[in-house]
Amino acid sequence: MSAASAAPVVTIFSSTFTFRKVNNILHHHPHHSSHTSTALKVSPNHSITTKNRTQPKSLSSNNLHDAVASFNRFLNSKSEPNIYSLTKLLGSIVKMGEYRTALSLIQNMQFAGVEINVYTVSIAINCYCHLNRVDLGFALLGSIFKGGYLPSEATFTTLINGLFAQHKYSEANELFIKLLREKLIEPNVFTYGTMINGFCKSGNTKAAIELLKGVGKYNFEARRIVHSYTAIIDSLCKDKMVGDAMSIFAEMNEKGISPNVVTYNSLIRGLCDVGQWEEATRLLREMMEKKVSPDVRTFNILVDAFYKEGMVQEVEEVIEVMIKSGEVPNIVTYTSLMKGLFAQGKSSEAKNLFTKLVRERKVKPTVVTYGTVINGLCKSGNTKDAIELLRSMEKHNFEAPKIVHSYSAIIDSLCKDRMVSDARSLFAEMIEKGISPCVVTYSSLIQGLCNSGQWEEATKLLREMMEQNLSPNVHTFSILVDALCKEGKVQEAEDVIEFMIQRGVVPSLITYTALMGGYCLRGQMEEARKVFESTVNRGLEPDIISYNTLINGYCKNGRIDEGIHLFDEMIAKGLQPNVHTYTVMIDGLCQEGMFDEAKELLVRMEECGCVPNVVTYNVIVQGFLKGSQYYEALLLMEKMVRRGFSPDASTVSMIVDIHRKRGHDPTILDMIQNFLPKE
Repeated sequence: MSAASAAPVVTIFSSTFTFRKVNNILHHHPHHSSHTSTALKVSPNHSITTKNRTQPKSLSSNNLHDAVASFNRFLNSKSEPNIYSLTKLLGSIVKMGEYRTALSLIQNMQFAGVEINVYTVSIAINCYCHLNRVDLGFALLGSIFKGGYLPSEATFTTLINGLFAQHKYSEANELFIKLLREKLIEPNVFTYGTMINGFCKSGNTKAAIELLKGVGKYNFEARRIVHSYTAIIDSLCKDKMVGDAMSIFAEMNEKGISPNVVTYNSLIRGLCDVGQWEEATRLLREMMEKKVSPDVRTFNILVDAFYKEGMVQEVEEVIEVMIKSGEVPNIVTYTSLMKGLFAQGKSSEAKNLFTKLVRERKVKPTVVTYGTVINGLCKSGNTKDAIELLRSMEKHNFEAPKIVHSYSAIIDSLCKDRMVSDARSLFAEMIEKGISPCVVTYSSLIQGLCNSGQWEEATKLLREMMEQNLSPNVHTFSILVDALCKEGKVQEAEDVIEFMIQRGVVPSLITYTALMGGYCLRGQMEEARKVFESTVNRGLEPDIISYNTLINGYCKNGRIDEGIHLFDEMIAKGLQPNVHTYTVMIDGLCQEGMFDEAKELLVRMEECGCVPNVVTYNVIVQGFLKGSQYYEALLLMEKMVRRGFSPDASTVSMIVDIHRKRGHDPTILDMIQNFLPKE
């Protein structure tokens, strides 16, 4: 192509993109030489002969140091440098992801007087796009036009990919449309694939599907467009549109486009996410029947999903199939296994598995593995072992930001164990080691301080958090509101809510439920009801906890009729009472002497499939005892014991006290027999 014929191309793009002068473009990179750069000139030679020119020993070294040394040695040799060989070496360096190094070497080529060709410029454009400087990539594009050449499909595809990487979706689409409309490139499967993948990653799956429909008219080889189908299937699955993903999958098969392991993995993960376990396992069998070998990621997806649902037997079956298939479990597999064991309450087994991995050194635990085990130990109440593991973890010199969550988990666990002083010591240790606490860390410690009544320290920590440019989130503020309300300090809680709104943090249903509980505690039921109704006005639908809080308030404050009305309203709205709801209502009915209604509600509770727990039975037994309904209390206690529950300390104390006052009452003596040890 001549320079004259290339001129209109420049005009087309100059209307959308501004091309800088290519002088000093490479100086935008911090590692480039401080010498003044000459203009980047493109050699007119597309075909570069290598005859009579020394070739570097390796044009595709996997070692960066060797590749750079070979490049420099060849560049500084006495013979004229071979641009083809140098460009090949640059390509190897780019494949290593060393984009800054490649740009520095291209500048060195300029300083050495090597005439840059269009391929070298394309490499530079690729580097800038990977460094999120697509603007400089377009600037270099101008040098190709000035040389009188039209950039290749690969160069334009690189620029489109760079625009998508910088979230410039409309610009990427505009460029693609111009290229097709002006017939600047022939439709290319890689360009289409880049567009489809970009649309999917930007959440515009619909546009990706429309583009895929247009691909069909070009009759690309089936094996070349499988990646585009896979990208769309993966995007649909992430959007929980698994039905649509399965339809695209069926279309692939109808057109003779064979799904690959990535396609199957995306679908299996999507099916697991929506609970379609049978379909997921069927798909696993199908891929094996079609000779598409599952990889370790396939099995990891299934192991993680099944364990989350407590499907232990299915996990064992997947591991068995995995081993038979010749796939070796990796650290991701083992991490999922340990996470599942913790979820099943099998903390000792999870810990033993971790110890075995470390001892046998078959796989190296990652920071995620350590974090999973530390978090699991904390949740199972084994904070001491979690701290020991943290000390072991620190020996591996993981980056500070990656271990902050492990510190946070331990601090949270210590606070829940009322060991706030130890939590504060660990918090101070974090800061000394340069590990910046996150919002979760601060929130956990603030909650611990509030629960131990250290209000001044809690508010001081909140101020410190904001001074560190860490914005408290709705959870942080809700912790403060809840703690203040439990102390009956509702006005202070209202002030916190006002402050969070001023900072642009929208209170959640949890925040307002905590405030409602504070008013209930103070007996200010009208105010509590106002808060309850305000949640609806704010578009927050009250949940079972909100209803339980207000019902409990009415019952505790002797307003059982309003409690019953709210109980019925909750059911009418489709919310099913839980064991706490029934227990609160039974307690309220007993307090008002409505013993028949309390017994009826206990029966209704069981008929609705809600099993009374030890608290429910102790509450109703105590209620009947307070109302001098001793025989009925005895029958309820016998039922409680048959269910495997025992009277709590309050119930026992009440029975003993009644026995002391009433003397040898046969009914009371029978009750005492229920909690005496059997011979």
